[in-house]
Amino acid sequence: MIRKAKMSDVFEIKALINSYASEGCMLPRSLDSLYTTIRDFMVCEENGKIIGCCGIHPDWEDLGEVVSFAVVRGRTHQGIGTQLLNACIKDAKTVGLNRLFVLTSSPLFFKKKGFDEINREELPWKIWADCVNCSKYPDCDSVSLIQEI
Repeated sequence: MIRKAKMSDVFEIKALINSYASEGCMLPRSLDSLYTTIRDFMVCEENGKIIGCCGIHPDWEDLGEVVSFAVVRGRTHQGIGTQLLNACIKDAKTVGLNRLFVLTSSPLFFKKKGFDEINREELPWKIWADCVNCSKYPDCDSVSLIQEI
């Protein structure tokens, strides 16, 4: 079941995101960060457990970022990520976002979903403020992609 995240989901979302962050696949999230941005997130819940999450963070006028996109290991390649992304895109439209971008080490998934690779210099500088929190900074290997929605 895909739904908006609730405050009671924060600990499970944090554990999921940070399991990937510990491998350098995404930025870690603190409890504070998740509590203050919980309205940005959608989750996939199965049997009372969070098995996937994805957030859309508005960054600039009509531009939002896909953030903290994760599905539990062993449940990838089952359509959960696609459902989460579609729900987030629908939600992004409701607040007036017309474009979404993602910084990812797994660009193939997003390319299959209609995102196009761009040079990171095309994104507003404000977006790179989070980069200093990444374990790979300043040697970033993420790919920047964008999609009109």
